[in-house]
Amino acid sequence: MSGMRLDGIAIWDGVRETGPGPGTIGWDGDRIDVVEAWDDGDPRPARWPELCVVPGLVDTHVHLVGDAGPGTPDFATWPLVTPRDEQVLHGVAHAQRAMRAGVTTLRDLAGDEAQIALRRAFDSGILAGPRLLVHGVVGMTAGHNDLFTPAAHPFRKPVADGPDECRKLVRTWARAGMDGIKLTTSGGVLSMGDKNTWRNYTTREIEATVDEAHALGMRVAAHAHSEDGVQTALDAGVDSIEHATLMSGAQAARIAAGRIPVAPTLLINEAIAAARVPVTPEARDKAAALVAVRDGLLRHAAGAGVPFVLGTDANGHHVAFGDQMAEVVRMTEVLGLGAEAALRAATSEAADALGLAGKVGRLAPGFGADLLVVRGRPWQRIADLTPDNLVAVVSRGEVVAGELPG
Repeated sequence: MSGMRLDGIAIWDGVRETGPGPGTIGWDGDRIDVVEAWDDGDPRPARWPELCVVPGLVDTHVHLVGDAGPGTPDFATWPLVTPRDEQVLHGVAHAQRAMRAGVTTLRDLAGDEAQIALRRAFDSGILAGPRLLVHGVVGMTAGHNDLFTPAAHPFRKPVADGPDECRKLVRTWARAGMDGIKLTTSGGVLSMGDKNTWRNYTTREIEATVDEAHALGMRVAAHAHSEDGVQTALDAGVDSIEHATLMSGAQAARIAAGRIPVAPTLLINEAIAAARVPVTPEARDKAAALVAVRDGLLRHAAGAGVPFVLGTDANGHHVAFGDQMAEVVRMTEVLGLGAEAALRAATSEAADALGLAGKVGRLAPGFGADLLVVRGRPWQRIADLTPDNLVAVVSRGEVVAGELPG
């Protein structure tokens, strides 16, 4: 589909509404070529006064390869008993489900060759799919990423111990075509047998990982729940922090001053803490302990200017691909963000956090044609941002869900 145009519709461009009245947006293939606010003297009435156009959402933290079926298999054993080719198909289903729900850019933060294959298939048009960035994990033996696999099972994800091994694993992921690195600096919630306050890696290992990734032009996202984990990540110069649940006030001030993006992943910890999804008692207790103290710390951080961005940790089991809009709404409730600030966190600011400024997250000439037609005005009323209010989803210039008005 090319040469498309919507006239007489309200436009929010990823930062602000383009004008007090309606306007025009047009795109040719995967390129927006016009975004124009009508001037006050234009006699033309709004053609669709109840609708608006906003950029496609950007989720900075997902895990595509997980069960996409209707059942609820065991989260830990599913990857161990499901053939690899079948797992990739589930990843396609998750990515397309997110896209149809208005999320047109995703970053997978525990990827390998499977997610890279998905990225290539989507980029080449072999399959319809969202824009996808992939980070490989650098984690230690008995660290967060290593403890998703039961101890006695021979299949394990790659680990690295010592600065030299960390550098080698970064280089291995670079050779595989990764966009970046995910570094674990604390324990986690779903990993088995650890605590989220456990240290992951020494300072020298963390510094080596970040140095090598940056030398190869790769961004580093640090998984860190604990205050110590956040501190070591900050000291090493990471590019973003995932969770940052227990960050201190001093750390919040430093993060705000450095404009380091933070993905708070609110819904997943709440769902695990309340056992609204199948979880182990261990995971439930760890999440409950975090959630009990989280809200005040994160709200203070938002008030201090920490740049929070949309990151759900969606995996299809604990958070569904399609729950991203609910996460944005929850950001207003927990963090105290206004509707427009939350929408920026899910579009332009999330795109900037991924290094995609100038490409996606905004509605402006020259940007990729990722846009949503929505009922209501979500930058004024965040409650309008729901899947039920989606009229059409345009990804890479093609209508992939719903129908354009008119």
